[in-house]
Amino acid sequence: MVQVAVLGYGTVGSGVVEVIEKNKDMVNKKSGQELNVKYILDLKDFPGDPYEEKIIHDFDTIINDAEISIICEVMGGVGVAYQFTKAALMKGKSVCTSNKELVAKHGPELLKLAKENQCNYLFEASVGGGIPIIRPLNYSLTAEKIESITGILNGTTNYILTKMQREGADFDSVLKEAQEKGYAERNPEADVEGHDACRKIAILSSLMTGQNVDSEKIYTEGITKITADDFVYANAAGKTIKLLAKSQALANGQVLAMVAPFLLDKEHPLGMVNDVFNAVFVTGNMLGDSMYYGRGAGKLPTASAVVSDVIDCARHLGKTIMCFWEEEDAVLADQADVASRYFVRADVSAKEQVLAAFGPCETMTVPGRENDFAVFTDPIRERDFEKLCESLGAAVLSHIRMF
Repeated sequence: MVQVAVLGYGTVGSGVVEVIEKNKDMVNKKSGQELNVKYILDLKDFPGDPYEEKIIHDFDTIINDAEISIICEVMGGVGVAYQFTKAALMKGKSVCTSNKELVAKHGPELLKLAKENQCNYLFEASVGGGIPIIRPLNYSLTAEKIESITGILNGTTNYILTKMQREGADFDSVLKEAQEKGYAERNPEADVEGHDACRKIAILSSLMTGQNVDSEKIYTEGITKITADDFVYANAAGKTIKLLAKSQALANGQVLAMVAPFLLDKEHPLGMVNDVFNAVFVTGNMLGDSMYYGRGAGKLPTASAVVSDVIDCARHLGKTIMCFWEEEDAVLADQADVASRYFVRADVSAKEQVLAAFGPCETMTVPGRENDFAVFTDPIRERDFEKLCESLGAAVLSHIRMF
């Protein structure tokens, strides 16, 4: 029998226990042996809970129990979760986690510790919730040279943008509704400012390159400046607006990684990903394009991914599963040197100035709108684009990169 401990009995932690117990026959069959949740660590008591007798408050009970071979870390954060994970790996206990912040910050160190102690540090649930993407990158696509990864990696922002597009609503009102429905946190900064997606693309970029991509060095822009007016033009042009996390391996060995809103065709596979759903679009040099789609968050989808890692650990007790993510830092390309096309919404009273600044390019007007118009620029370096926008001042009402 393989004994398991769960750290954190919140949304995901309770889901992990539920998946293991409800799917016990299948989980045990696929593990090749019986799994049992022996401990659940949490600060609180849960009187009346079906698994009340398993709840403990002292991590030392787990770390000192020789029977525990797999630990599910679903606490979140990088403080205590980091200390507990490190201690577990040093004892040769495998750790499965959904903690993207910890994986992004300490991934290569923890993977190295796992290898040194003949156990595993697995994190399928850290990027796409229930969407399988870590395992495909580590197994299914190992014959590929991955050229780029682009994803819709945050369900909250995708829900907000979908509602804005469909209903013509403004950002603030949709955010409030998302909070009321439980899709957005009371403090939504990590989601709407792009930090959550940034951590996830840092993990994917690191697996793509085999080197460490520091999330704190990735250019990150959120969706708080997107307006209902922008969606009027996007809809009229047959396009939509999505918060995309992008990573591309450049010919010079550098990595171009970023998170930002993009204008893209509604017919693009990513353009059709709506509401709280997530997707990861991978381009390989042999396979070409493939996409992985599903629920990127939520209790049971995320828990399902954690348990899939538990099963993998149970199959490989005493053996480390290969994961190519070294501690050496990848060299990130300078965002200011990147050439992009832009959608620019501008004040119609400054039309001559705007057209003179951006040169011959496609323009667009929307019937019934007399105060603004749109320009779709040719590719232009970001540093040059910013200078042009600065020179035009208030004439530029908004701008979004084009995918």
